[in-house]
This record gives sequence, structure tokens and C-alpha cells, in this order.
Amino acid sequence: MTSVENKTDAAPVPEGHVRLTIDGIEVDAPKGELLIRTAERLGIVVPRFCDHPLLDPAGACRQCLVDVEMGGRKMPKPQASCTMTVADGMVVNTQRTSPVADKAQQGVMELLLINHPLDCPICDKGGECPLQNQALKHGRTDSRFHEHKRTFAKPLAVSSQVLLDRERCVLCQRCTRFSKEIAGDSFLDLLERGAQQQIGTASTAVTEGGITASGGLTLLEGGESAAVAGGDQSYFSGNTIQICPVGALTSAAYRFRARPFDLVSTPGVCEHCSSGCAERTDWRRGKVTRKLAGDDPEVNEEWLCDKGRFAFRYTTAPNRLRRPQVRDAETGLLRDASWTEALRVAADGLTAAREGRGAAVLTGGRLTVEDAYAYSKFARIALNTNDIDFRARPHSAEELAFLGSQVVGSTPESGGVTFASLEAAPAVLCVAFEPEDEAPIVFLRLRKAARKKGTKVFHLGQWSTPGVRKTTDRLNPGRPDPGGGLLACVPGGEAAALDALPTHAEDIESALTSSNAVILVGERAAEVPGLFSAVLRLTERTGARAAWIPRRAGERGALEAGAVPTLLPGGRPVTDETARNEVELAWGLQAGTLPATPGRDTSAVLAAAAAGELDALVVGGVDPDDLADPELAERALNKVGFLVSLELRSSAVTERADVVLPIAPSVEKSGSYLNWEGRERPFVTTIDGTGVLPDCRVLDTLAVEMDADLFTQTPAASAGDLARLGRHDGTRPPAPTVAPATRRVPTADQLTLATWRQMLDNGSLQEEEPNLAGTARTPVARLSPATSARLGLAEGDLLTVRTERGSVALPLSPADLPDDVVWLPANSGDSTVRRSLAAGHGSLVHLDGVQNGGAR
Repeated sequence: MTSVENKTDAAPVPEGHVRLTIDGIEVDAPKGELLIRTAERLGIVVPRFCDHPLLDPAGACRQCLVDVEMGGRKMPKPQASCTMTVADGMVVNTQRTSPVADKAQQGVMELLLINHPLDCPICDKGGECPLQNQALKHGRTDSRFHEHKRTFAKPLAVSSQVLLDRERCVLCQRCTRFSKEIAGDSFLDLLERGAQQQIGTASTAVTEGGITASGGLTLLEGGESAAVAGGDQSYFSGNTIQICPVGALTSAAYRFRARPFDLVSTPGVCEHCSSGCAERTDWRRGKVTRKLAGDDPEVNEEWLCDKGRFAFRYTTAPNRLRRPQVRDAETGLLRDASWTEALRVAADGLTAAREGRGAAVLTGGRLTVEDAYAYSKFARIALNTNDIDFRARPHSAEELAFLGSQVVGSTPESGGVTFASLEAAPAVLCVAFEPEDEAPIVFLRLRKAARKKGTKVFHLGQWSTPGVRKTTDRLNPGRPDPGGGLLACVPGGEAAALDALPTHAEDIESALTSSNAVILVGERAAEVPGLFSAVLRLTERTGARAAWIPRRAGERGALEAGAVPTLLPGGRPVTDETARNEVELAWGLQAGTLPATPGRDTSAVLAAAAAGELDALVVGGVDPDDLADPELAERALNKVGFLVSLELRSSAVTERADVVLPIAPSVEKSGSYLNWEGRERPFVTTIDGTGVLPDCRVLDTLAVEMDADLFTQTPAASAGDLARLGRHDGTRPPAPTVAPATRRVPTADQLTLATWRQMLDNGSLQEEEPNLAGTARTPVARLSPATSARLGLAEGDLLTVRTERGSVALPLSPADLPDDVVWLPANSGDSTVRRSLAAGHGSLVHLDGVQNGGAR
């Protein structure tokens, strides 16, 4: 820790530091540190607009001018403290001690305000605006400018969710630097020069009349938002709104909805992916108004993806469930019921099933740790079964063995892979994992590592997606490329590709032998037999550490809570008698009470229900369209004798349920998520008094009706019960040893399907968000140029991908895919791969082409 106290001449300067004086205070600072950072550590606030600690210095606004003396000679002009680095013997005087610096800052402020509109009372930034605050503190008390201010037509939609008021912009370049440096997209750029310089999209055309819509920038009439066509939309555009120091960039969803002083702010954790981003939720009159990124250097730094920032209106959707429902025996329709009646009917049905052919629990991947633990305990105690699984997606037994032997129990404290590990790694290999779509903050950290530290990021996948390009292309002009890139393979061939690295990709194998190298494995690996085993063989050969990154927020916590058929809470194998006895003792059960046979996974549960081998199902937040075979899931839901649904909104499950029990969303309860690192991410209740209960409370009360005690009445009680149980310190389950499957070779009229979900798609938590939907990437089918030429297809042709189950039709877009491979988004627009095709990653499909509307 660098000392900020006054030094004596006798005190030596620490190695790698320099000694300087700021406002009469002598301080040691690391070499290369910016003056403005050193002043901050001393508690000296220097006004600024363009400076941001996570962006490269720009010196664009000139508001941070200070007086600098070097070698006993004062520099002729004030210097920008956000671009000048510290030097030994430097003497700096800020506006606090230098009239010259103070006058310079007042002059800059006067220039910034010449054309800035004085519309603070109606500006969305009013009340939390750095320009307001600094104008009052560091500006002149009057203005010498009496001419007409510059005006522009407004607002301009730089995307469907980000609106631009050009006359408010002070050209600080925060937004453009964020787009280039952090996100790696061309979302925003500087256009024109001099008095006409303004912000716009990189492809925007400028005419004498101003910015035209032809370049993708649309003038909105009456404040209405409109989607911007063309190109890949930015997944991180909302960050430019938050870091804008004036009201130039505003949110279409928040614009004119509230003033900052009308809002109540509550810290929270994002519920949309496994990163566990810190965020701030602002709400008013019982409704969430906006979300902002929290400041958490260890996780998301100060960034949020657009999904985490803008997808929150699902909690107030018209189909939100507020009261329990019971299916009427006479009409066969659901009707509102009291909690007492609904719980009694549910308890009677589940008790009968427990005594008959049994019941199973499917929880989904969006639960908090506390709720997942309640489901796990409910299955074992109230239903006497290990038939429970959180994996509401394609999965495998090999995946479960990998999670039980390698992932469960891993935490940052135990040496597991973390965000910091990614930034420090010399090489990272992404296996069956598309970080920009599946874990956007992981993508930002990988890009930062590649750009700042030269980390080699390799991707084992099918084509050079935007995320691949942004982590491997030239990232810093003037610096050498960091290396990395795409290791292309056919879908289903990933396991064989990893085993063949020493022969066919020696550079990747060598890079992974470097100290601190990391392998990131996505949930898509469950669809490739032998891939998890191949990852373990790769870690043994190279010494690289592996980390599993699921797509949903609750999956890592559900694993620790025992919401799987082979593990009890804390990672205890259900087949381990000692482990079972530990749980029985902690839960106050007699020895031998817990079932000792591993349960059935999600697919097996659904197959058993469809075959009439189960009497009841308890389903918590599962969408059949997410499953490997939605039609099988619906047959199971129709066939099972008794169905209880714990759900937030009406769904395909609630339509078939005998009892529907409404549960609270994350903003209406407290709890915690466990992110992919194994890091606990607690949050408190944001909006209280809604009358809707968390899953753990509902299950606890239901268990009481079934003569069982869970002691999960509140999230705090559930967390305490799990903490007392602790993690398993005994023998782990064996690691998987599955050989790579023989890849199915397509015939002359077949192609191999590659697919995964894009970040913005048809997900239920993104409904009610038209502005967010406007920035989703356009669904297209992708083929290699060689395959397109062989089939006689051209870009833009409408392709129909079909199986015996159905078909998906999308326009063709070229990509560097392996030959005879077609890529489709899994759940975007009409591309519902699971439901329409009953196919997945690595499946064989047929392809029809339609050119310009005519049959081929």
C-alpha cells in the first residue's frame, strides 16, 4: 500500500515508485500512474468529464487542468492531469492551490456551457449530472455568451434503446472509447470536425442537413423509439448511457419516466447469467424503473450487458401470477384459490404420489441458492426421492460426473478460477462456449486481458463469431496481436479435436502449458459425448485449470444445494453412506431415511412421466422450449397424474398444472446467487410488501402440510440451514472417462447442425422489453462459402433447415464454418431449434434452398 503521508528526505523511495508533491503534500506513487489517480488517493478531487478509470486516457475535455512544475521550471501552460504520468520531483498544484489552474478550469467550463442547453429540469441526467455539479463548484457565476445556442433535431436513436441529444454532448469521448476499447464494437464514433463534431454510429452518413437515417441513425418523432437496422448490434450499449457525464445519451425505456430524486435505490445482483454482476435497482411506486451497473472490481467492474440492464419488466407483465390457483374438478379449468386450499390440494396430491409410483422435482436454472436448497430438501424429505434436477436444458450423465468431481465446492478461496484469473492468464481456451452470448461479462474480461496483457484467447467452435473476432483480432493499434483465434471443428467433433491438439495445434497445446492458463467449458459441452472427459485429459497434459460456465444464474448454486439426482447438499454423493448420515444428522432424520439410489435426471424424469411411471411432478420455473425435446416434455406434463407448478408467470407448465403456486421474482425477495466462480452474491429485498412468497417459504409450508419440516421459512433460515450442513470434505465422485463418440457423417443430402442461444432471444425474462428486442441480432442461417456454392445458394437466400419433426426457415449469411455444417440460433425469432426440429448441436439435418422467393 502506497503511503500518502508527508515524507521526510531520509525516507527511501520504494522500488518502482517516484516521489512528487501535490498541493504541498509529498507522496510516493507507482511509476506510470496518472496524476489524477495520485490526487484521488490523496483525497484531492480534480474535476473531469472524459476521464474514466477503466478507459484509456484521452485528454478530450481539458477540465482536469493542473499547474505542473518539473525540475524547478513551471510548464508554460496548465496540463491535463488525466493524461500526464507522475515523475520524480514533480510539483503539482490543483485548483485548490493554484489560481492559474482554477482560472483554466473555469475557462474550460465556460466553453463547455456555451452551446449546452440549460434544460436541467427536464433532462434525464438532472439531479445526478457531473456537469451540473462541477459547473456549480468549478465554473463561473455568470456567462459572457449571449448569442443563440446551437440546436439540433432530437432525439436520435443510435439504437432502439439508446437515444442521443446532440446539443448536450460535451465530446468527452467516453462513449466512443467504451465502444472501441471495452465492448469492441462500432456502436458509436466521432463524426465531422470542429463546431460540427458530434457523436453517431460508425456507419452514419452526414449531409448538410445533419445526420441521415441511411447510416443507421434514426430521427425519432415525438420521442418514440425505433429499431436501427443493419449490422451486429452492441450487447453493451447501455453502459454508454451510465458513463455519459451529461444528458446526451439517454435510455428509451427510462426517458422522461422519473427524476433521480424520485427513485429509491437498492443494491442487487443480476439474475440473467452466471456472472453474478453487481447492480443498482432504482424503483418508484412499487415498480422497477431502471437498473444501473454496480461497482464491483472483482466481478463486473462497472459494466453490465444490455440484458442485465434493461430486461426487468417481466415482473410487471400482464400474465404475472399473484394468487394461487387450483384446477376445478367440474370445469377442468384453473381458478383462484386461497393459499390454504391450494397448499392442501397440493399436499394431498403429492402425498398420494409419494405412496404410489413416486414424484419428481424439476427446478430450472434461475433459482437462488436458498430456493434451490429448499427444493433439494423437499425432494428428499417430503417426497423421499432423489429424482431432482436443475438442468432444464440438454444435459448428460458425463456432465453430472464432471460437475460432481471437478466443480462442486470450488470457490475463489479454494483456488478456483476467477475473473482475475482470466485477466492474468497467458492463454485461455473456450470450449463449447460462446462468451459474448452466454456470459457477457466473461467476454469483457477476456477482451480486456487480450487487449491489455496480450492474453491468447482460443475458441474451439464452429465460426468466427463477433465474440471470437473481438477477443483475437488486432486490439491495440501499434501493438502486436496477442495471438489466439478460432480452432474450427465440426459440431460433435470437439472431444476428438482436444485430444488431437498435440498433433494438429501444437501452438495451442504449448500455450496451455504456461503457468495460470485456463480452459473455460460451456454448457453446450453436455451435447458432445466425451467432451468433458477430453477437457480433463487436456488439463492433465498441460496443467491448465478448467472452469465450468453455465448460462443461467442459478445453476452453480443449485449444484451446491444438491438439486441433482446424484448429489446431496454440499456435494455429498447420494451413494456414500457416511455422507448420507451427515445430512440425516443435520436434518434431524433417523439413519437410513434418505434414499441411497441415485435419482433420474431431467430427461429420464420426463420419459418416466410420459410413460406413466410417475404419479406427480413438482416443477419450478421450467420452460419446455429450453429442454432437449419440448414435445416429450409436454407429453410428460399431460400424462403425469398430478402436477404442481411454482411459477412467476403463466407458462406452458401452469396451463397443465393441477395446482399453481405463485412465487416472488428476485427484486421481491432476498437471497443469493452463486456465480460461476463459486463466489456468493447476496442481495436484499428491493420491493417489499407485494404479498408474493419466495420458493423456499412456499415449499416449507407445503412440506408442513405433508408432515415434514424443512426449516426454510425465509431465505435467511434456508441459507443458515445450508451453512450449518457445510461442504463435503470426503471422497468426491469419480471423474468421467467417456471416449469421444464416433461422429455421424452426413450423407450427400444432409448437413451437421451447429447451434447455441444468442444473448438476446425469445427468453421469457426478456418479454415486455420492445426496446431491448430491437437490438437483438437478426436470426440468420450460416453456411461456409464452399457449401453455399456446392448447393448453388447465395447470400440472402431463404434456407429451410428440416428434420422429420419440422423445419426452420432463415435467410443465408456466409461464415467461415467447416464445410457441410449449418449454424442456426437456438431460440431467436422463428428459429426455435429444439421445438421445430427436435435437434441440437451435432444433429444431422436436411437443407432446402429458396432463392429470391422461388423454389430451388
